[in-house]
Amino acid sequence: MEKFGKSQPVRRREDLRFLTGHGQYVDDIVPEGALFGYVVRSSVAHGKISKLDLEDARHAAGVHMAIGFEDLVAAGVTDGMDAMRVPNRDGTKGAAPFRPILAKDRVRFVGEPIAFIVADTLDAARDAGEMVLYDIDELPVHLELAPGGEALHEDVPANLAFDWAMGDEDATQAAFASAAHHVTLEVVDNRIIANSLEPRGCYAEWDGARLHTCVNGQGVWGAKTSLAKVLKLDAENVRVTNPDVGGGFGMKAMMYPETYLCSHAAMVLKRPVRWYSERTEAMLSDNSGRDLVSVAELAFDENYKITAYRVNTVCNLGAYNSQVAQNIQTVLFSKVLMGTYDVQTSWLNVKGVYTNTTQVDAYRGAGRPEAIYVLERVIDRAARELGIDPWELRRKNFIAKEAFPYTTTTGETYDVGDFARVLSRAEQSADVAGYAARKAKSLSAGKLRGQGLCYYIESILGAPSETAKVAFNDDGSVDIFVGTQSNGQGHETTYAQFLADQTGIPYEAIRVIQGDSDRIATGGGTGGSRSATVQNNATLVTVGTMIEAFSAYLSEKFDIAEDGIHFDDETFRIAGSNLTPSMLDCAEMARLDGRHDLLSHEATAELEARSFPNGAHVAEVEIDPETGVVRVDRYTVVDDFGNLFNPMLVEGQVHGGVAQGIGQAINEHVVYDDNGQLLTASFMDYGLPRAKDVPFMSFETEPVPSTANAMGVKGCGEAGTVGALAAVANAVQDALWDKGVRQADMPFTPLRVWDMLHAS
Repeated sequence: MEKFGKSQPVRRREDLRFLTGHGQYVDDIVPEGALFGYVVRSSVAHGKISKLDLEDARHAAGVHMAIGFEDLVAAGVTDGMDAMRVPNRDGTKGAAPFRPILAKDRVRFVGEPIAFIVADTLDAARDAGEMVLYDIDELPVHLELAPGGEALHEDVPANLAFDWAMGDEDATQAAFASAAHHVTLEVVDNRIIANSLEPRGCYAEWDGARLHTCVNGQGVWGAKTSLAKVLKLDAENVRVTNPDVGGGFGMKAMMYPETYLCSHAAMVLKRPVRWYSERTEAMLSDNSGRDLVSVAELAFDENYKITAYRVNTVCNLGAYNSQVAQNIQTVLFSKVLMGTYDVQTSWLNVKGVYTNTTQVDAYRGAGRPEAIYVLERVIDRAARELGIDPWELRRKNFIAKEAFPYTTTTGETYDVGDFARVLSRAEQSADVAGYAARKAKSLSAGKLRGQGLCYYIESILGAPSETAKVAFNDDGSVDIFVGTQSNGQGHETTYAQFLADQTGIPYEAIRVIQGDSDRIATGGGTGGSRSATVQNNATLVTVGTMIEAFSAYLSEKFDIAEDGIHFDDETFRIAGSNLTPSMLDCAEMARLDGRHDLLSHEATAELEARSFPNGAHVAEVEIDPETGVVRVDRYTVVDDFGNLFNPMLVEGQVHGGVAQGIGQAINEHVVYDDNGQLLTASFMDYGLPRAKDVPFMSFETEPVPSTANAMGVKGCGEAGTVGALAAVANAVQDALWDKGVRQADMPFTPLRVWDMLHAS
């Protein structure tokens, strides 16, 4: 890259602050005199609330407030929590059951908020919570991932939230009827909990006219809009801030009851109110991820070209619609339905069901990992059943390089790609030629070895528009205000580096300002791998306005025609002179001349199209058949992210994404008992990956610059997870195949793998 970024591996500037304990998280900046909130949660998965008595709690020492649903209604807080809906196959909209902020008459999952206590101290609030008297008449629990069972909502028969479809069902059926070969595989995608390092938290304060709510989320404007609506405030009287955030992964992008409750309490009590989740509380109340079962089918002609693809999925929404949940396994899943393969006939049918469990919503990748997991598992199975090398079957069906731009079967336009080139690089980097020798060595040691391949593609999602504002300060420093929100991705480094590359402003002089709805008017927040691409596109346009404005200023100041002034990414060149003022020089001159209009520049830019990062993941696992223990021994990634802003940060994003993928594949699994009680509600029971579970990763890039933006870049934040699930699962299936195991589903815990081997 020349003009658009220098692609240097700059170390993260924010790490010094974080690693020395100087981060500013929600829990670090609670206003003086804040009261403490505590949520009383249901201990029952499903039942009618026959009694709720808050009087003893209200009179407990140190308590300022104890409220339930009826108290919110009496105070004018009558709205429930909003969520998106998808259309059903018959043209109606998906179900929209009322989701109260505090349970109304009925509870539908263990952990659902019933009451909110506010007290001088957290201990006092907890003690008062123990005084809340409630009786619940239990109802049958529906946990099955299928329509039917006891209805959770009176207006949702059979617990069927939606029945959504995309594609041409008749054409797909005809293609299968005439196919030379037909392969079917059921694919289970297990439920997980995000488990961000920093649990959710918030505080709110009210000055009599304006509400300020601080939340550790993934953006401020969605929360601002929601708070204004529910609390019946004018939007200009709501300020939302995001401080440092210790991990989000999609889970923190949504609104939760506690944010409304703290805000309402602060307005009523006229005191700051804060709430912070504990780990088990988080496991009960944070949105879960994944949790779907798909039956995938591929039709082939006599030359093993795929002629049609059909997927029927049932996905779990939990007890209610979460904010984006209905879109995840439908619209977002469909964005990469056919992956990198040249197939124009497809049918996707997804049914969403309500169960007596915590809500399910976006988790790193949000629909794209699920879609690629299904596709790459069934194409691997097809290779086995048809007797073809899985690498060659993929090559045979790739979209050809010369076919781009390519419109997919679901209407997405891939701008560029060279999948065969990337795959060849991965084959070399993973030393596929040496695999047979490694497998023989494992067998001699009594171990099973398997190799798995996944070729993924991801669609960059979220709002295509973003705003950037650059302000020159009196002390020579420069602020760039952005509409995204770092959750640990290194935005402070990336954005400062990019602005420095485009303007010549010293990197050290640039400060990134984010997460404050009062300081920048609009923003799309962080999610869908959008941040660096969309935000830096806005910065690029803002830099253009800066160059134009300063060029006009210099023309007037030095009485030189504007076409005699040129900017070379570092300084302005003025024809007929040896003057080479920098951006900082121009700002200082403008300040001295009283031209304060030149000290701040802002622009909003919208990408015309999305980019599509893609790549190959190759995993090798070794399994001990006596214990069922699976160890990921080798892991190779070759990605096409187009041009890179900072290769070091990109590699870190891939490492983290792969670790989360390995975690879901081997360790992580949410388990409820028959009564809807969460059995994996602590780290003693929920298996997060540890250092020993994650191998050294080989990471390389084979860039094909995007044509969808001027920078030639493609997002990378979720790519590691998108590729990891199928790579690891296919490797485990490969290792177990010779032992007769034909159905291998995540998570590959020792007991499950041992059972697979002995059942076969």
